[in-house]
Amino acid sequence: MKTNIEIADTDQQINTCYPIMRELRPHIKAEDFLQRIRYQQTSGYFLVAMKDVVDGIETVVAAAGFRIGENLAWGRFLYVDDLVTNTKCRSKGYGSRLLEWLKAHASALDCEQLHLDSGLQRVDAHRFYERQGLPKTSFHFSTAI
Repeated sequence: MKTNIEIADTDQQINTCYPIMRELRPHIKAEDFLQRIRYQQTSGYFLVAMKDVVDGIETVVAAAGFRIGENLAWGRFLYVDDLVTNTKCRSKGYGSRLLEWLKAHASALDCEQLHLDSGLQRVDAHRFYERQGLPKTSFHFSTAI
């Protein structure tokens, strides 16, 4: 089977992304995942899954959540909320292929830029993003309300 990337639309497609998304977002419970994705979709969130055959079984090997936005600073952009590759499948090109798909999708939707934030502790992810042509360009500040 050739690697397949598709937007997860059905409940089943969304639920198959949970095991891998849990690696990035361990605080989200399995029983809440579908409902949270469906709620986020009401504000423009999309979930995309990359599948490949691993040990003879079709498996989600990488996933990303994104939305399209527009603001004064960036113009029209694709913002990546979530991007994760299965720990067992890292360094096999899945992450870079998924990121290339996101860039192509952004271009097809007339976006001028692609953006994402990454926690300070995710040093390996930062190296990956920089290798993919995404330099660090700002600091992100936040506070609990």
